[in-house]
Amino acid sequence: MKYLKSSFLILFSIILFSCQDTQTVVDTNIELNKRNWSYAQKVKIPVKIDSANIPYNLYFNLRHTADYKYSNIFILIHLTSPNGKKITERKEFQLALADGEWLGSGSGNKYSYQIKFKENYKFPKAGTYIFELEQNMRDNPLNHVSDAGIRVEKAQ
Repeated sequence: MKYLKSSFLILFSIILFSCQDTQTVVDTNIELNKRNWSYAQKVKIPVKIDSANIPYNLYFNLRHTADYKYSNIFILIHLTSPNGKKITERKEFQLALADGEWLGSGSGNKYSYQIKFKENYKFPKAGTYIFELEQNMRDNPLNHVSDAGIRVEKAQ
């Protein structure tokens, strides 16, 4: 019986570790206070890049409730390099069709998105980069947004 239990444990461990996503560098969401995203609340996510020779895909992660009143969102994406140089891009992400149908995957009253904003991007050099996400809509705070984040994965 002990042999059977230890064999099962070893098999389970092998399956678990073989299913890990080795392409993902980071996939992080930060919960926003009371589902309100103010201008002052920048979502900061450090990302350690081991190689500048590898292309990466970059995604914007977002979760909102069905009460979010817009079909899009404008975001300022600040990227600070290991040497302190900062670049900023303003991006618009479409969240719903013209008829109001949400484009994200839904569960109950929440909708989730993972929207690619850079494909095959090569970081200038290895090191730790800081992504800062800042909402850039007219409303302050922006209501019914529960989480924002970044996903960085090695391009295939």
